[in-house]
Amino acid sequence: MNSTQLVIALTKGRILDEVLPLFEQANIVPAENINESRKLIFDTNLENVKLMVIRGSDVPTYVQFGSADMGVVGKDLLLEYGDEGFYEPLDLKIAECRLMTAEPVGSTPVQGRLKVATKFTNIAKKYFAEQGKQIELIKLNGALELAPSMGLADSIVDIVDTGKTLVANGLEPRELIAHISSRVIVNKASMKIKNALIREILGRLREAVEKMVESR
Repeated sequence: MNSTQLVIALTKGRILDEVLPLFEQANIVPAENINESRKLIFDTNLENVKLMVIRGSDVPTYVQFGSADMGVVGKDLLLEYGDEGFYEPLDLKIAECRLMTAEPVGSTPVQGRLKVATKFTNIAKKYFAEQGKQIELIKLNGALELAPSMGLADSIVDIVDTGKTLVANGLEPRELIAHISSRVIVNKASMKIKNALIREILGRLREAVEKMVESR
């Protein structure tokens, strides 16, 4: 871990599209167009700050083990994988959505054990246990909306943005599990060793978030 260099891990996809303008507002700008490059590590206008672009599910791991000092990741992944290896000092209030259960439109409650398809197995297990419901978990990494119509599951647990995909597949959102947005996480050792630099970056991002919220 270089004590003068700060590496920030960013999540590919939708979160990246929303986080780059926020970083620009905070005057943290990649030296080249991230979306047009195959590189994974990018220099920025700040000599001692680099950006790393990886899969969202890998961001907590890179930050926990110190390969990245900071990261931006969806709260859904923090709820799923746990957040013991790092701090979570800032909600960026971007990529906002809901983590919900969804079931076929008009379906009645299942008697007995509920079959639940999801990629968020830890969240689902905890949520339904708190509801006192017995479930059979079916782990799927994609096309969750198909599971009920194909007889694989009674219910799914998934991210809901507009809800259009659910409707198109004959499902409706039912129970809200959590409100999701992108969070900044910080490696615990980095927070000690690079405290001044991390606080500066957090301060810039906090101001950018405040401006963004005011302009909405």
